[in-house]
Amino acid sequence: MKKNNSTYAWGLILILFGAFLLGRELFPQLRLVFDWPWIVIGVGVVFLLFALFTKTGGLAVPGAIISGIGSILLFQNLTNMWETWSFAWALIPGFVGIGIGLATLISPDENQGGWTSSLFLLGISAVLFILFGGSRFLGLDLEFLWPVIIVLFGVFLLVKGFIRK
Repeated sequence: MKKNNSTYAWGLILILFGAFLLGRELFPQLRLVFDWPWIVIGVGVVFLLFALFTKTGGLAVPGAIISGIGSILLFQNLTNMWETWSFAWALIPGFVGIGIGLATLISPDENQGGWTSSLFLLGISAVLFILFGGSRFLGLDLEFLWPVIIVLFGVFLLVKGFIRK
């Protein structure tokens, strides 16, 4: 990590944090919108800023995960729909995929095959999100997909086994 770049990162982080706190003091009505989940999102943003300023792509993965979870918590806090956590957890592999994609953009030499992993995790996350209840939340009735996915996964494993021989 380059000392000069980390100084810029810390400077920007402190300016943003101070502006956030000042805004909350000057406009008390913002306290309703800028509630505790913003702290979680802010911690993730700190990781992302350090990843960007220091060209350390690996920091983008925890930054994306923490910011993503903070975003879920913000949604739930604003809508009071805490029951959505029963399937919102399925977005976490997607956050990892976003982090890997950002890490690949920030330091492509260190992250060979990052795009493939990123897209794979985003796909898994989307499927899990829809299957574990997102379908009901979105108004879709996809209960019949469980048996189909299990059968397709079994076929995949059989074909994979035959190909290896």
